[in-house]
Amino acid sequence: MPSRIANNLSKQAENMSEIDRLYSYRTLLTGRRAVPRDEILSKLEISPATFKRDMAKLRDRLNMPIVFDRDLGGYRIERVDSREELPGLWFSQEEVLALLTIQNMLDQLEPGLLGPKLKPLQKRLDEMLNSQGLDPQTLSQRVRLVHAGKRRLHLKSFEQIAKALFERKQITIEHLNRQNGKSVARVISPQQLVHYRDNWYVDAWCHLRGEIRSFAVDAISSCELLSKDAKDIDLVAMRHQLDGGYGIFGGAATSWAHLKFSQKRTDWVKNEMWHPEQRTELLSDGSFSLRIPYSDERELIGDILRYGPEVEVLEPKKLRNQIQSEVEKTLKIYSAQTD
Repeated sequence: MPSRIANNLSKQAENMSEIDRLYSYRTLLTGRRAVPRDEILSKLEISPATFKRDMAKLRDRLNMPIVFDRDLGGYRIERVDSREELPGLWFSQEEVLALLTIQNMLDQLEPGLLGPKLKPLQKRLDEMLNSQGLDPQTLSQRVRLVHAGKRRLHLKSFEQIAKALFERKQITIEHLNRQNGKSVARVISPQQLVHYRDNWYVDAWCHLRGEIRSFAVDAISSCELLSKDAKDIDLVAMRHQLDGGYGIFGGAATSWAHLKFSQKRTDWVKNEMWHPEQRTELLSDGSFSLRIPYSDERELIGDILRYGPEVEVLEPKKLRNQIQSEVEKTLKIYSAQTD
């Protein structure tokens, strides 16, 4: 019987990912009955030699508790404390590649941020990929994040904020107000970390102001973890409040901007998400109408200006006048240089 199985091996079996095949053993052998060797060979479409190599690898290298039960006449997984199973051991090839991609993206997002914490997982992923002839280093180079406007942050401050966030503790920070150039010490209760436009922010309850505030992590020069428990804020309610405004500036929306984009820019803008509650319309002349709520116009003005003459603010009048003022200031600078 085994010889007939060996003679009928298909090309599909030969090309089968080793990780996927090893993963299949756990699925096959996890159950109440023992599985005979011939059945394993048949279902996995492998030869006796491959089965022997798999058993050696599963038992010796991957510490899988496979035993041959003479009474039942087959192989089974011996029940062990679930804590002894290595969680990274039973990932399929697709899952391993997905984890590698996530790890690589995190590393590029903020180099050194999670490196020490992810080293054990990285080592396991590398071993699993190497076992099937894939080079982890080469694969990691296939994913690249391109940053624009990324500001350097103090890694120690980030780690302390993250620690306070997950341990639900208050923290003292020294925060720079970029509008007036002054640093202010304050106690905050971190609620969530936000990665927005290549930079990190912490949404927190500010004990100095008695309200929710967003702080740019790169503007925090120092911080100290306190023993006092953090003030907990309902995350759903907080996000509803912060997401009402436009961009990083939170608060309930107080106005709606109505923008009209030229036909030239329609194919770009129609697929962009400016705000979760935006309203869009493709107009008969090929132009594109976009309505978005906002509470603070500063970031919105910057986003409108980057489209230059390809966008017009229809309303409100105040926002239209602000855009006109910014354009006139810019024109004045270039006109002066020309003269």
